Amino acid sequence: MQLTMKRDEKCPKWWYEETDPVGVDYSSAELVQRYDDRHQKLRDYEKNSEIIINRLGLDTDSTVIDLGAGTGAFALYAAKQCRKVYAVDVSAIMLDYCRTKGETEGLRNIVYCHGGFLTYEHDAAPVDAIVSILVLHHLPDFWKLVGLKRAAEMLKPDDRLFLCDIVFPSETANLEAELNAWVTSIAKQSGPELAAEAETHIREEYSTYDWVMEGLLARAGFEIENAESHGRLQATYVCAKSGP
Repeated sequence: MQLTMKRDEKCPKWWYEETDPVGVDYSSAELVQRYDDRHQKLRDYEKNSEIIINRLGLDTDSTVIDLGAGTGAFALYAAKQCRKVYAVDVSAIMLDYCRTKGETEGLRNIVYCHGGFLTYEHDAAPVDAIVSILVLHHLPDFWKLVGLKRAAEMLKPDDRLFLCDIVFPSETANLEAELNAWVTSIAKQSGPELAAEAETHIREEYSTYDWVMEGLLARAGFEIENAESHGRLQATYVCAKSGP
């Protein structure tokens, strides 16, 4: 599969519009602020970012793309450890929020880019790593492969993708019970509003099975070096670009 439509070309009517909200709609600055506040209760931004940087072996000479930067959970921390960070997001409001936080912190090595897996055009040299956290589920499986192939083209040979997402375990005997337990655990940890978002995620977004995700990564040109499950449904993959 080779679909390489650029942002300045006229897309066919069947092309997926990744800027349309999927699931919960964060279409205002107030909602984005609430999103950031809630997710900081659910995730330790700094600790998680440090783990990713260590896993990928990033340092002050590294360049990295945060594909789906959101409010800057990873991009802002990585900018303090790396030479340059490209913060990419399909939401202009999220990106503005991230930019404001970065400017407040005096970070001058972040390039803010409006786009996503299907539309971002990386016009600079290939990067040392791509990080994508809880983003790919916004695309149906067909378009996941298109996006992953495009991401692979932005990497240097043998360099790495860190992918974290909600992935459904295919070996679970009772997936319904797993999903209910996931929602319940979020409600206990972060409250009913975020639990309701998890329900929306299951109902309306595009998380897929682990065997599908692993197949997509392989077909996109990645070799999975490490795959881990965290919590109930969250999975991470560290992948090396396996071809030129």
